[in-house]
Amino acid sequence: MSAAFIFDVEGTLIDCVPQILRCWGETLAAFGVPVSSMDLQRLSGMDGDEMLTMLVPHLDENARKDILKAQGERYRAVYLPRVQAFPGVREAFSEIKSQGARIALATDCQPDELKRYRGLINADDLIDAVACGDEVSKGKPAPEVVEIALQRLGRTPATLATMTGDTPFDAQAARRAGANAWGTLSGGHTSASLIDAGCSVVMSSVSDFGRHFRRQRPVPGIRRIDIE
Repeated sequence: MSAAFIFDVEGTLIDCVPQILRCWGETLAAFGVPVSSMDLQRLSGMDGDEMLTMLVPHLDENARKDILKAQGERYRAVYLPRVQAFPGVREAFSEIKSQGARIALATDCQPDELKRYRGLINADDLIDAVACGDEVSKGKPAPEVVEIALQRLGRTPATLATMTGDTPFDAQAARRAGANAWGTLSGGHTSASLIDAGCSVVMSSVSDFGRHFRRQRPVPGIRRIDIE
């Protein structure tokens, strides 16, 4: 078992991907650059500026900044109050802590959004470190936010940490930071895309991770031997 587990938040712990994609679609349409929901889903979880560069390459930097600002304002005003946590987050975290591992969050979202999300998952007492989007110049798949989380976990080597996220970009960020990558299907990406990005384990949702950790718990009086 890993010594530390780092979790993405949006789409992994919080059920908000449909709202985020809807918000992106509405914002882009308002700027006269409609993008298909399929294309938005394909790049869901990527750094916003990088996503816009790929989807609408004719936009200059100032136009991208205006769209990013408008999308953030729309999301906070309309959608953030409506989102909910996925079931089983606290249970999964409790299982991890019961086996002596540490927990961090590594998310591209902004502090006010993260405050709302942390209130929904109700697990602050189980979280050892947090890295947030306002601390990095570029979001995932860049590894910076994962690297900050690893630094704040203390002496845990990256090779003994596992990053769990719902997008290929979480997995790519984890692997670039030297950590292991696991995936969850709760953000709408396929199992194949997560595996191709470097995930060694893919489960349907965070609640499945709780069950996974319970299965890994040693039975009292029996020495568990892992065979490589």
